[in-house]
Amino acid sequence: MVREKVTVSTRTLQWKCVESRVDNKRLCYGRFILSPLIKGQADTIGIAMRRALLGEIEGTCITRAKSEKIPHEYSTIVGIQESVHEILMNLKEIGSWICNCSRHHSPPSVEIVDNTQHIARLTEPIDLCIGLQIERNRGYRYSIKRPNNFQDGSYPIDAVFMPVRNANHSIHSYGNGNERQEILFLEIWTNGSLTPKEALHEASRNLIDLFILFSMRKKKLYI
Repeated sequence: MVREKVTVSTRTLQWKCVESRVDNKRLCYGRFILSPLIKGQADTIGIAMRRALLGEIEGTCITRAKSEKIPHEYSTIVGIQESVHEILMNLKEIGSWICNCSRHHSPPSVEIVDNTQHIARLTEPIDLCIGLQIERNRGYRYSIKRPNNFQDGSYPIDAVFMPVRNANHSIHSYGNGNERQEILFLEIWTNGSLTPKEALHEASRNLIDLFILFSMRKKKLYI
């Protein structure tokens, strides 16, 4: 864990990571400050950043599993202790922790952040192949199970694409009268597929992309 003393600049706007730790492969934490801000700015920035962190960052998940040997979701497979439904639930957990390395502009590939996630327990030697469909998106997507989905041995999986598990902001005010200023504290928890610092950078870029158009001069519009 890395923790730094909070020092506040009274002139230049600065941001800093004051605490960083990795609780486990699936949980990373970071605490950041931005200061000095005039009254009201900290809340404006904090609310926007929290929404961007939770809703505007893409993640990668397993969204479908396919195997020709599986007749239906609630069937069992000889040689495997878990039911097909339990296997799909375990695959859903893996899906939450996949890191897509292509966000760093490297050749598209995937890496499982936590390779200890349990999928199934074999009770005897068997030959089983399960194909997985992996997608990159934002937010949640609940699978819609229709009878024709299962005819080819294909099963949709609920997807939680959000790499940021939680984000909070708080404000500390200091100074007197008209000189009163604010410090914005941002706390970010991620699922291990990216660090809180990377999440903060990506959320900031996404917000800039959303607002940049308003700063561009346009020709007069006549309605």
